[in-house]
Amino acid sequence: MIAALHEVLRERLALLPTAARLEPAELLARDAPGGLAPPDRRSANRHCRLIEAAEGWFALNLAREDDRELIPALTGCDPGADVWEAVAAAARSEQAEDFAARAIELQLPVASPGEAAPLPLESRCAASRSGLRVLDLSALWAGPLCAGLLARVGAEVTRIESTTRPDPTPLASPKLDAMLNGGKRRVALDLTDREALLALVRTSDVLISSARAPALARLGLDPGALLAERRDFVWIAITAHGWDSDRVGFGDDCAVAGGLVGEGPRFLGDALADPLTGLEAALAALRRVALGKGGLIDLPLARVAASYAAMLR
Repeated sequence: MIAALHEVLRERLALLPTAARLEPAELLARDAPGGLAPPDRRSANRHCRLIEAAEGWFALNLAREDDRELIPALTGCDPGADVWEAVAAAARSEQAEDFAARAIELQLPVASPGEAAPLPLESRCAASRSGLRVLDLSALWAGPLCAGLLARVGAEVTRIESTTRPDPTPLASPKLDAMLNGGKRRVALDLTDREALLALVRTSDVLISSARAPALARLGLDPGALLAERRDFVWIAITAHGWDSDRVGFGDDCAVAGGLVGEGPRFLGDALADPLTGLEAALAALRRVALGKGGLIDLPLARVAASYAAMLR
């Protein structure tokens, strides 16, 4: 199935201008301290696992320490218990969708296989656009990849680096960080400085974000207000499950939500929803700019993964 995914990716990458084209293996590659393991029912970074419930399966991602601390509330286990053993034991007496629903209430990254619907993807080749001003307000993989691909085709990309909540990618994956962000101007900023942030946004043609809508609203960023000022302004909103959803998620659990899994089930690759969404976000941004048509482009990781899963069927 990975070979089939690479073939689909070659076709999608061919829609990019020549300067931005990568090989599928390059697009999907990420380095990590100590390396990555072959994915099975555990993700390559071992933070996400596919768990069998009394009926059905779900994926739970415990990449953040704060999430691991919520497992006693989710399962009723003792605070010192092994979190994965506690999850597996609790799931054995519950339906997967019920377990996932309780996890979602706790704001844990969880997904049921194939729950997300496919998203229509760009079908036309994109053109290079020098002089395009892009503001990268995203973190981790998908958003920075989108901005990095735009930089490769001549866009002037400014990357905002939060002074209070720094992106962990430079430390966790330095080679990936160099590939994603090496061609960008980096600006350190306290994101509570609304005036400085809005000044940067207003001098940009494209904004790329990866936070949920309520968090961005607290920073003073509202798509309605910005688009009222400039009809050609393009906002690429990358989230786990959609602009109107308050669910959290990452590349591995969102790949599962999209049904992008192997038989068993098992994970197909490393956080696949991230690089796939980064590519599709770049294609969507270039197309919208070429049309001179602004707007909010809602790109959920889970739905992009579902689109790729549909292409592999």
